[in-house]
Amino acid sequence: MTVGRKLRMTNQRRVILEELKKVTSHPTADEVYQMVRQRLPHISLGTVYRNLEVLSQCGMIQRLALGINQRHFDANIENHYHIRCINCGRLEDVPIEPVAAFDNVLRGMSDYEIIGHRLEFIGLCPQCKK
Repeated sequence: MTVGRKLRMTNQRRVILEELKKVTSHPTADEVYQMVRQRLPHISLGTVYRNLEVLSQCGMIQRLALGINQRHFDANIENHYHIRCINCGRLEDVPIEPVAAFDNVLRGMSDYEIIGHRLEFIGLCPQCKK
């Protein structure tokens, strides 16, 4: 996250953020592009990629690169966990509270300044289980 940097909220960034906040599916940049094109038909894929990076660096969205080929994006910036299907790549939020004890235990075992953690569960989604 970029600290102390004032972000100019352009119309394109605003629309990207609004569209991302409408879904809980953790879309890829290509999927965000398709969503945004409904409102901004002349926007380029490169513009969407660049603005997703800027929004994630400023802490307004999360960029998820959890053992998957493509980055996914999440408008929920609260600390939360994800579960990913190892067969189809489906990515969802896990409905449990984050465990603060993980951070506290590591603080006593490392010289790192712990600012948080990410946790991904893996398994088979209901469709792939069949």
